[in-house]
Amino acid sequence: MVTVSGLDRPGVSSALFERLAGVTTSHDGGSVHHAVDVHDVEQVVIRGQLVLGVEVRICCELGDIERALTTDADLGGLQITVEADPDPAYSTRRQKKHYVVVLGAPLKPAAMAAITTAIADLGANIDSIKRLSDYPVTALELVVSGASSAPLRAALGTTAMRENVDVAVEKSGIERRAKRLIVMDVDSTLVQGEVIDSLAARAGKLGEVAAITERAMRGELDFAQSLTERVAMLEGLPVSVLDDVRRELKLTPGARTLIRTLKRMGFKIGVVSGGFSQIIEPLVAELGLDYGLANTLEVRDGVLTGQVTGRIVDRAEKLTALREFAAAYDIPMSQTVAVGDGANDLDMLSAAGLGIAFNAKPVVREGSHTALNHPYLDALLFFLGISRDEVAADEAREDAEDAAGDAPSPD
Repeated sequence: MVTVSGLDRPGVSSALFERLAGVTTSHDGGSVHHAVDVHDVEQVVIRGQLVLGVEVRICCELGDIERALTTDADLGGLQITVEADPDPAYSTRRQKKHYVVVLGAPLKPAAMAAITTAIADLGANIDSIKRLSDYPVTALELVVSGASSAPLRAALGTTAMRENVDVAVEKSGIERRAKRLIVMDVDSTLVQGEVIDSLAARAGKLGEVAAITERAMRGELDFAQSLTERVAMLEGLPVSVLDDVRRELKLTPGARTLIRTLKRMGFKIGVVSGGFSQIIEPLVAELGLDYGLANTLEVRDGVLTGQVTGRIVDRAEKLTALREFAAAYDIPMSQTVAVGDGANDLDMLSAAGLGIAFNAKPVVREGSHTALNHPYLDALLFFLGISRDEVAADEAREDAEDAAGDAPSPD
């Protein structure tokens, strides 16, 4: 293992590999062969400070490598170490590799100390750390080797709740970046607040409806029963209130950025809601989503009857919708993402390749792969390994393309 560290400058990598290429060995018959093969390379530069590691396989003496590197003027001023197999357990550990994303606003040293201690207590190692974002949340991605998924998730989940940070754990491999479909809940996830509470306020029933909603979201009531009870309180409302409520909807911060970014990545995007199609369908059209499913309020003579028509979109129906949406595009469940906040989201969160409880009730957080407890919906991009810099660069490129398209053609 060859490690180079110190103040970064142009030409360091070039000089290193040229010197390694110059190390040769002689065989019987006088033939000369290169003595070094490159097996692995990792490099990081932080605030101008370089750490470059090169794993090599050699058929010469370590001293030959050391002399070739330490006598080179182009590498002067840098610290260079050459070690023979410094970590023999590495090849075994790397077979159990995970990505661990840690989010905090702010991210305190004590939280990182607790996270890294929990990893070490499992006998695992942190192979690398990189920043995914420093605004509006700090997000770090740790590559962890040597731990099994279940104990790693359990240990870090407990630590995250105690330290008030968010942690996601995913196995390494191509499927992490192969996610291709996302399904989101609407109320208190894609949009702020609960639509049925807004309707209830106009019917003078906000207190009663909000209390039932809260109990249903905690999983204390059967969703279908609670929906029937709440919708009954809307009887007599003019249908025009649906337009009023729809106009007042506020997207969750980061929702548009999330949707724009996922569209550019080729994601299929859908929503499944225990709310109402009269609200959801225009929202799906406005945002250019691929799929939407919600309950339908019955309307007669221009007023709400206090009933819903058709099948009720409850916990089981949301899971069915996720599976049908994925099957329609021939996307395996392992490549899906589900996001929600209530107990009726639990089945789809568990079944998806990545289930994210968004500012959810405790029962939902405990039943999901991971939890996002910050108010920015686009922060879930970090759980997919997408950095803030990548998002910003992509948006800048799209803005430039739009500006070029709008520019007048030359005469």
